[in-house]
Amino acid sequence: MTSIFEDDPELADIRNRLHDADGEVRRIAVLELADFAGDEHVGLLIDALRDPFPAVRAEAARALEAFETDDSVAGLIALLDDEDDEVREAAAHGLHDLKRLESAALLLPHLPGATAFAKEALLRALRELRAPESLEPALEALQESTASVRREAVSVLGYLKSEAALPALRERATADPEAEVRRAAIGALGFSTDASVLSSLLGGLQDPVWQVREEAATMLGKLRLQPARDALVMALDDDYWQVRLRAARSLGRLKDEAAVVSLIPVLSHQISNLRKEAALALGEIASPHALPALEAAQADSDPEVRKSVRLALNQIRLAGG
Repeated sequence: MTSIFEDDPELADIRNRLHDADGEVRRIAVLELADFAGDEHVGLLIDALRDPFPAVRAEAARALEAFETDDSVAGLIALLDDEDDEVREAAAHGLHDLKRLESAALLLPHLPGATAFAKEALLRALRELRAPESLEPALEALQESTASVRREAVSVLGYLKSEAALPALRERATADPEAEVRRAAIGALGFSTDASVLSSLLGGLQDPVWQVREEAATMLGKLRLQPARDALVMALDDDYWQVRLRAARSLGRLKDEAAVVSLIPVLSHQISNLRKEAALALGEIASPHALPALEAAQADSDPEVRKSVRLALNQIRLAGG
């Protein structure tokens, strides 16, 4: 019985070059081998993960993104501790693309005692897999000193959508010292309509960092939490237009007619994106009280704003306004 290499001279040439004394020749051979998308070639790519030349190891890690076997996952995990930055990054990127739920069992044992970089990569991979057994390790990782690790742990908990994670997520949303973690926790709370979520999201609207306030405004609209109306109206005066935009959008989602009087002045804001968002929100609410202001806004200088105004007017008229 002949091997695939004997049947294919091109593959045989690549295999020979994988053992060339020149590292760059070996790297190009790995790159070419990646074009042969067959499981029978995975072993050669895994062998290349142990090449003494860092560029070869990095190329092999990138090539293995197309495969997901136990051996390839184990090889990529091992490279998270590689001495070369490029190799570590390539391995982390490859793990991020995992799809098999079974791969979680390969990742989880490596979390305890891992470096901060490795923990961040492992948690990022676990997030996409949504494995229930990731819950406890992710909760434990919230106590890590490295903010990026806590952020990825928060993301894992958000993707799991477990009510058991709510207390920890609420704490991170309001008390974590790093804004990136607070913002991620605010976003993760978006999977629940539990009453306790409201206070954390409202607290997020008061965060000193505008990106956190922006995320809080977004989640309040996504969850359509009616008691948030007054806080979102106040957010229309935020120092950052990005927060005001999200607040206007969320008020539209709430469809609360009491917000109309606060949205109408935004139709005259100097930032066109805000004018557009206010028009769309008024259309969602569909109150006839907004008609005069929207009709006047048809003369707006920005074509995108005018388009949004027309859409809003149509929505109100269809609603009987």
